[in-house]
Amino acid sequence: MPAMPAMPTPRRIFLSMVSDEFRACRALLTQDLERAGVDVATQEKWGTLGATTLAKLDTYLQACDAVIHVLGDALGHLPPAAAVDALLARYPGFVAHFSQHIGFGAKLLAGVSYTQWEAYLALFHQRPLHLYRPAAGAPREPGWVAHPPQQALQAEHWQRLCALGRDWGEFLNAERLSSHVLGDLNSLLPPRAATTVQVAPTRLTHSAAVLVGREAELALLDQAWSNPSTHVVVIRGKGGEGKTSLVAAWMAELACKGWRGAQRVLDWSFYSQGTKDQSSATADFFFDRVLSDLGDPDPKAGGPEDRAARLADLLNQQRTLLVLDGLEPLQHPPGPLHGALKDKGMAALLRALAARNTGLVVVTTRERVDEIQPFYDRTAIDLDLQFLSPLAGAQVLHNAGARRAGSASIAADDAELQAASGEVKGHALTLFLVGNYLLLIDDSGRRQGDIRQRHTMRLADAEHEYQNDSRRAYGHAFKAIEAYETWFAAGDESARLQLSVLRLLGLFDRPAKAAALAALRQPPIPGLTELWPGQTDRQWRITLARLQEIRLIDAAPDGSIDAHPLIREYFGQQLRSRQPQAFQAAHGRLFDHLCQSTPHRPDTLDGLQPLYQAVVHGCLAGRQQEACDKVYIDRILRGGGADGFYSRTKLGAIGADLGAEAAFFEQTWTRVSANLSEGDQAWLLSEAAFSLHALGRITEALEPMRAGLEKRIRQANWKNAANGAGNLSGLEVTLGRLGEAVADARRAIEFADRSGDAFKQMGLRTTAADALHQSGQAGQQDEARVLFATAEAMQHKRQPGFELLYSLQGFRYCDLILAPAERAAWAAALGSGSGALSGEVADALADAERRGNKMFDWRVAGDPLLDIALDHLTLARVALYRAALAGQPPAANANPHLAPALDSLRQAGQSDHLPKALLTAAHWQALAGDAAAARRHLDEAQQIAARGPMPLYLADVHLHRARLFGDPSELALALALIEKHGYGRRRAELGDARRAAQAW
Repeated sequence: MPAMPAMPTPRRIFLSMVSDEFRACRALLTQDLERAGVDVATQEKWGTLGATTLAKLDTYLQACDAVIHVLGDALGHLPPAAAVDALLARYPGFVAHFSQHIGFGAKLLAGVSYTQWEAYLALFHQRPLHLYRPAAGAPREPGWVAHPPQQALQAEHWQRLCALGRDWGEFLNAERLSSHVLGDLNSLLPPRAATTVQVAPTRLTHSAAVLVGREAELALLDQAWSNPSTHVVVIRGKGGEGKTSLVAAWMAELACKGWRGAQRVLDWSFYSQGTKDQSSATADFFFDRVLSDLGDPDPKAGGPEDRAARLADLLNQQRTLLVLDGLEPLQHPPGPLHGALKDKGMAALLRALAARNTGLVVVTTRERVDEIQPFYDRTAIDLDLQFLSPLAGAQVLHNAGARRAGSASIAADDAELQAASGEVKGHALTLFLVGNYLLLIDDSGRRQGDIRQRHTMRLADAEHEYQNDSRRAYGHAFKAIEAYETWFAAGDESARLQLSVLRLLGLFDRPAKAAALAALRQPPIPGLTELWPGQTDRQWRITLARLQEIRLIDAAPDGSIDAHPLIREYFGQQLRSRQPQAFQAAHGRLFDHLCQSTPHRPDTLDGLQPLYQAVVHGCLAGRQQEACDKVYIDRILRGGGADGFYSRTKLGAIGADLGAEAAFFEQTWTRVSANLSEGDQAWLLSEAAFSLHALGRITEALEPMRAGLEKRIRQANWKNAANGAGNLSGLEVTLGRLGEAVADARRAIEFADRSGDAFKQMGLRTTAADALHQSGQAGQQDEARVLFATAEAMQHKRQPGFELLYSLQGFRYCDLILAPAERAAWAAALGSGSGALSGEVADALADAERRGNKMFDWRVAGDPLLDIALDHLTLARVALYRAALAGQPPAANANPHLAPALDSLRQAGQSDHLPKALLTAAHWQALAGDAAAARRHLDEAQQIAARGPMPLYLADVHLHRARLFGDPSELALALALIEKHGYGRRRAELGDARRAAQAW
C-alpha cells in the first residue's frame, strides 16, 4: 500500500494571562485559534497550582511555537520558593541572561508570578513572545476590581519587557485582541481548511497595505457583527480618508476568524470619478448581478423597489455580510437634496435591511444616508470617520517611508512627522502620497525620505489655490499628486512613460481594461501617448510594475489597472483643461474601440455595459450625434418607437438609460449638447424626464420636462408639446403645485386641439380634469365633471365599443365620482353624519361600481398591470365606503379587491398610486378593528410620500391619522399642508375633522 501523506504537526500556542481578569478574551481567542487549526494551552491546563506547575510550564514553553502574553492589572499567583529554586538550579545562567539588560536579580524573582514567569521563560528559550495590554477604558470581567499594589508590580513587569525590545499592542476588547493575535501569528498559522462560507470575489480596491489609527472603528465593526440587533453600519468620510481601507482590513480579520458565523460574504463598489457629481450613477448593474448570483429566477422582473424587496428576502435566507463601498455616486451632491439617494431601488433595499436583517450591511460613503434615518440609534449606526490623529498620521508617513535626515530608524511618533500630519489635516491618502513621494525622489541617497523636504511639494499652496473650488476638501491631496506629476515630467523617459499611464487613467471612471489601454497607445495620440510607439509590451509591463511598486496604481491579473478615484480625478481634469484636443481624441479612440469590440446588440445588462460606456466616451469626444443615433438609440434602446426601448422594457435598466442620457447634457437636466439636432435635444429632455420620474426623482424631472416642452413649442410640434404639457401637469399635481398643474393642463388641451390627434384631445382633458379636481377651487369641480364627460364622449366616438373611459383616465373619473361617498364615509366615522345613504352618495357608489365591474368585463390577456391594479382599487374603495356608512365593523378580509390592488401596484412598481391604495387599506383595517395594521399601512404611505416628495398624499396620511386615531397634532400637520399647496379637494373633509376634534 502506498504510504499515507504525513499530517502537518499542529502549531502550539500558549496563552499567558490572568483568566479572572480576561476570561472573555481567553475564551474568544482560544476559539479563534482552535478554528485556525492551532493547539492552544493555558496555565490552567495543568490543574491545581503547585510546586510542579512551574516545571510543567517550562517544559511546554520550550516546545511551543509562540507565546501570547496579555498583561493587565492582576498579578496572579506566585509559585512556591522551592519551585523557583529548582528552576534556577536547572538553568544556572537564567539570571545572568536577563541581568545584563534589565538588572534582573535572583532576589527580584521571588515576587514574580506564574504569568510573569511565562513571559521570561519564553524569552529565555527564544520562543516568539507577543505582548499585549488593554487600552484605557477596555472592559475587564464584570465585577473586576484592580488592586493598586498589584498594578504597580505589573507596571514594573511591563517596563522590563519593553526594555527588552518586545513589540506590543493595545486592544479595546476581546474581538480586537483576537484580531491582533491572528494577524501577528499569520506566518505561523497552518493553511486554512476549506470553508462552507460562500465568499464572492472582492471588488474592493484602493485599500491601504497597513491600517493605522482605526482601532476604535474596527472595534465598532466587531461589535456590530456580533450584535444581532445591529443591521446596518454607515461609515462616512471624505474621499481618501480610508473608508475602504478600514472595511477591507476588518474583512481580512474576519476571514482569519473563519468569518465568525457568516454564511455568505459579498461586496460591491460604486466608486467612480473622484469628487465629481455622478448624475449617471445607477444600481441597475448591482441588482442585476447580485439577484442573478443569488438565484432569482428573473432579475429583470418588477420595478426597482420590487427587485430590492426580493434581494432583501434572498439576503435574509442566510446570515450575510454585505459591503456596499462608495455609495456616494448614487447620492445627491450638496444642494436641496444633499445626500438623498437617487436610486430608489437602493433606498428601498437599505430600508428593508435596516428593518430586518439576519446579517449586516456595511456602507461606505461621503454623505449621510438619510433614507435610514428612522433606524439610527436602533438598528443602524452612523459612523463619521474623523481625520487621523497627529500620532496616527505620523505612523502613516513613517510606514510610507518618511524620516528625518540622518535618522533612518526615526520613531513613528517623531514630532516632525506629527507636525506634517497636522499640516494636511490628517488626510490619510495625502499622508501616504507625501511619505511615498519623499522616498521616491531620493535618487541619490541624500534625502532618505526626509520629512523636512515636504516643502518641495508646495502643500501649503492648497489653502488658497482651492479656496473657491468645489474640490477644496481635497486640495492637499491634489497638490501632492501635482508634485508627482512635476517630478515625473522632469524625469527621464521611464518617468515620462509612467506619467503617461497616470494620464491615461484620468480618462476612465472605473478600472481600465487592457484592450482599451492598448487602443489608446497605438496609433499615438499627440500630447498623450506619443512616447509609446516603438515601445515593447515588455516596457509597458515594466512601467506598470514601477507604478505598482510605488503604490500609485493597482494592477489586476486580467491586465486591467486602476488608481485611487482622487488620482483619476486629478489627471482627468488636468488633461481636459490643458490638452483639450488630446482629451477629445482619447475619448474618441475609446468610443471607437468599445463600439467595435462589443456585439452589436447584446441581450443582457452586463453585455450592454460597454455600450453605455461608449456613449459617455463619445459625448466627451464631442461626437454626441453619433453616440445618440448609432449607439444609444440603435444598439441600446433598439429603436425609440412602440417596439423599441429594449433596455427599459426587457431589462428594467431605467437607471442605466438615465446614465447614458446624462452624458448628452451640458448642464444637468436643463441644457442638452448643441451638437445634437433640435429634435434629438427635445427627445432627450423628454426621455431624461421620464427616466427621472420612473426612478422616483420627480423633483429633478421638472427641469428637463419644462425645457423639452419649450423646445416642442418652438418647433410647433403640437402633438409632442401636448404630451409634454400633460406630463408636466401630472408631475406638478404629484408635487403639490396645483396652480401650475391647472395652467399647464389647459395648455395641454390647447396643444392637443392644434395637433388634431383625437387620442391626445381625449386623454389630456382628463389630465386637466384631475388637476381641477385636486385643486377644488370654486367652480373647478363642475369644470372637471364637464371635461371628464366630454372626454368620455370623445372616447366613445373614437372607439364605439368602449362607451366608458378606461385605464388611468377611467380611474381618475371614478375618483371624482366617489368624492361625495368618501366625504360621507368620513363624516359617519367622525359622528357628524347620519350613516344613511343619501341619493347622491348611493348614486356615486353605484356608478363607480358599474364602471369598475365593466373594466373587468372588458379585460383581455396582456392588459397593463397598472390598469388592473387601478380597477381593483376603485372597487375596493366602493366596498370601503359602503362598509363605513353601514356602521358595522367588517371582517378584515371581506374586501376582495383590496389585496389585489396593493399587490398589483407593488408589482408594477407604481409609487405614484401606491399611497392611495395604502390609505384605503388603512381605513379598512381600522374599521375592522386592526389598528396596528392600519398604522403600518399609514407609515408606509408616509414614507413613500415623504420620499417623493408627494405632499398631497402626505396631507392625506396626516388627515387619516387624525380621523382614525383622534390625534390633534396630526390634524395640524394636515391643515398646514392643505393650505400650503391649495389642496382644495380636502378642505371640506378638513372642516369635518376640525369640528370632530373639539370632542377628542
